[in-house]
Amino acid sequence: MESFEEAVTALHAAVLTAWNTRDAAAFAALFADGGQLVGFDGSQVPAAEIEAHLTPVFSGHATAAYVWRVREVRPLADGVALLRAIAGMLPPGADVPHPALNAVQSVVAVHTPAGWRIALLQNTPAQYHERPDLAEAHTAALVDD
Repeated sequence: MESFEEAVTALHAAVLTAWNTRDAAAFAALFADGGQLVGFDGSQVPAAEIEAHLTPVFSGHATAAYVWRVREVRPLADGVALLRAIAGMLPPGADVPHPALNAVQSVVAVHTPAGWRIALLQNTPAQYHERPDLAEAHTAALVDD
């Protein structure tokens, strides 16, 4: 039987894989009713609008692909978990993440009859103002195996 940590980690991987494959419907399907996406640019998108929000993003231009490392998965309450991760993005044709696109991600996941779903995905830019050592460590952690 899969642990909640494994299930929530798989949920996070699935949503970022849906982004990487530019599949707006698959991305949106991973959100709980009433869920919310807070994008890198601060966009706040209700779950019911995510597919419509992402479709023109994916069709309008080649998007960068996510790479990520999960840092923590922990329970918040029965059937509710928090996942924290660092992420970066590979611009089209790039082999390493572009440091200006680094982010810290938080996912609040809820267990529903359909399985684990995202109640909140927040993608916060990780700019580390005037702390280049932290920015370098973030990027390095994404490319180190």
